Amino acid sequence: MNGIVVHLPEGSDGHVVGGEHGTATLRIGPGERARFGRGAPDVPVEILFADAAVSRLAGEIVATADHWQLTNHSATHGYLVENPEGAGEYLRVPPRRIGAPIPFEFSRVVLPTRRGSPASLQVFAPDHLYLDPQRTGGPAGSRTVTAYSLDETAAYFLVLVALCEPWLRDRSPVAVPTTPQVVERLRGHPVHGELTARAVSSHIDYLAEEKLRTGAAPVGTEGTARRKGKREAVVAVALRFGIVREEHLALLPVRTAAPSAPGC
Repeated sequence: MNGIVVHLPEGSDGHVVGGEHGTATLRIGPGERARFGRGAPDVPVEILFADAAVSRLAGEIVATADHWQLTNHSATHGYLVENPEGAGEYLRVPPRRIGAPIPFEFSRVVLPTRRGSPASLQVFAPDHLYLDPQRTGGPAGSRTVTAYSLDETAAYFLVLVALCEPWLRDRSPVAVPTTPQVVERLRGHPVHGELTARAVSSHIDYLAEEKLRTGAAPVGTEGTARRKGKREAVVAVALRFGIVREEHLALLPVRTAAPSAPGC
């Protein structure tokens, strides 16, 4: 288990304390924690929000072996934890609740604010393990689990399919799509059509570092060549081990025909 990834979505007024300008992602290993809130000289936080309605120490995220926990330090505000891929599924963490276990693999934590939109952060959970579907019997200690446990209904899997699409359709070495090309390819999707470049990069990070464990550096670091290497690494693993196959292309939006040129 490699811990969790906390990501601040595009448009959020929060930022990771101590990170480089524009840093939006924080990684937490098993047993580690990240505090969030408005902060103060005597109230250090790892994720800082500026809104006056957010408590100095609003909450705390703790990574465990196979899930994560949320503590709500607010005395007055409850927090919502949404499953963006669960058809409206959510849970509410009441004020002063300590260590609420969060079962979702991908979550959005929503905090009330004084401005029009709430503050939020996204959390990618520790890798969820699944039994091998062909070997579900036997003692618990000897059961076989899948090497790569991916949820085919998740947004990160859709991003992976979009990255693999050119090779699966052409059956020849081709350039791996760029992040903007993935954004454009998914634009017509009924659920994930609004994914931004920042969100796509975060999903690629999660695939490479947590799901497929390629060992590459984060997408947002070390320049264009490194970002290209990250995308190529996840595609190579997905295709080599048959994680993404031709039938998965049906998950992508239907391509629209290009308009005919005038006079044709």
